[in-house]
Amino acid sequence: MRHRVYLLFALLAVFVAFNSASAQKFQPKSIQFQGAPEYSADELLAATGLKKGVVLSYSDMQDYSKRLLGSGVFASVAFKFDGQDLVFLLTPSADLHPIHLDNLPLTPGADLDAKLHAQLPLYHGKVPAEGGLTDDVRAALEKLLAAEGITVTVVATNTADPSTHQMNGVAYSITTPPVQIVVAHVDGVSDAFQAKVHAVLDEASKNPFSTTDSASNIERIVEQFYGDQGYAAAKVQVSRSGDPSLQSGAIVVPFSIQVQEGRVYKIDAIHLPPGIPVTQAEIDKALDPSFGALPVGARVRSIWALIAPRYSAKGNLDCKVTPHAEFNEAAATVSYSVDVDPGPVYHLAFVKFDNVTDELRALLIHNWQMMPGDVFDESYVAAFIMKVQQQDPVLRRSLAGVKVKFDVMANPDTHDVNVVIRLER
Repeated sequence: MRHRVYLLFALLAVFVAFNSASAQKFQPKSIQFQGAPEYSADELLAATGLKKGVVLSYSDMQDYSKRLLGSGVFASVAFKFDGQDLVFLLTPSADLHPIHLDNLPLTPGADLDAKLHAQLPLYHGKVPAEGGLTDDVRAALEKLLAAEGITVTVVATNTADPSTHQMNGVAYSITTPPVQIVVAHVDGVSDAFQAKVHAVLDEASKNPFSTTDSASNIERIVEQFYGDQGYAAAKVQVSRSGDPSLQSGAIVVPFSIQVQEGRVYKIDAIHLPPGIPVTQAEIDKALDPSFGALPVGARVRSIWALIAPRYSAKGNLDCKVTPHAEFNEAAATVSYSVDVDPGPVYHLAFVKFDNVTDELRALLIHNWQMMPGDVFDESYVAAFIMKVQQQDPVLRRSLAGVKVKFDVMANPDTHDVNVVIRLER
């Protein structure tokens, strides 16, 4: 016990001595950082604003610690000073998230990351959920655009996985002014398709600009147009052309388009894997030119659109359908094979009815037939309310004029599905 008392008095003596000296100035022989090897000493010094050889008070040391903690990059920051070495003890945060550019006319990648890092030494591609470095990145993005002559207001918004609803990133978007698309140049379109392709592009230009998706969306839309006309091998390349500019109160992002039309191909055959829940009769019906007025490419796409929902009804919510085209240039024909990855089977975990009375909830649950543990079928959820209205006169009266909304929350780790059905008048 005597040793414990001595140690306590020794600690008190150090505490009193240090606090009595807190107003004094010290010049650390070294400034060190421990616990965060991902960040270099130069980055951490730059983030704090500390300089080697600086003279500091105890209050200064506290302020520099708070500056590091305020970045949100670290879960905790402490320091110790033994009269010679100033050591910051850092615990990195486990709650950092990648950034996503929503509608900023910048190019994501290593070059942009380098520009952000030059302004913000602690930026390594991820930011906290809010405050600190998150706000600093927002301001840095505004500054980068201002250097291009574009004054904008950028906001940061947390994003979440649509299945698990867990946060998975921070999206930066321009709120004002609006950001729009303009097709500045089109090359490779034959005279026969000039008017139609430009009409397609005019429609595509009405969509808001997306940093990551606009180019690929335009490519998909134009290739789909050509595919519908039977040009199954048409290739479209879309790229940014020139700098964005402010026109009529909006930021305009220019694109150029290069088209390789190819030729018309006749459908020779469609080969589906064994056991696929689509019949040959359905394929023949979809390809029959006398069935409906759809062009040939749209009829082929309708076949792919049949497959995934059939698997989804059997609980395969992650089903992926990948068609492959094989061209016979001599015969000018195309055949398709299809890869199907059904993915895991999902099961119902629970169903909940919101915005209903206890009496109505009891009636709905009584009629609900997909039990927890059963294979999940989203089509059953979508049709449930209409079905029970047809079968039960009481529910028909109770649900008259009711609007139905439902959320399906699928957990990709457990393959469980939670369903919330909301009734609104």
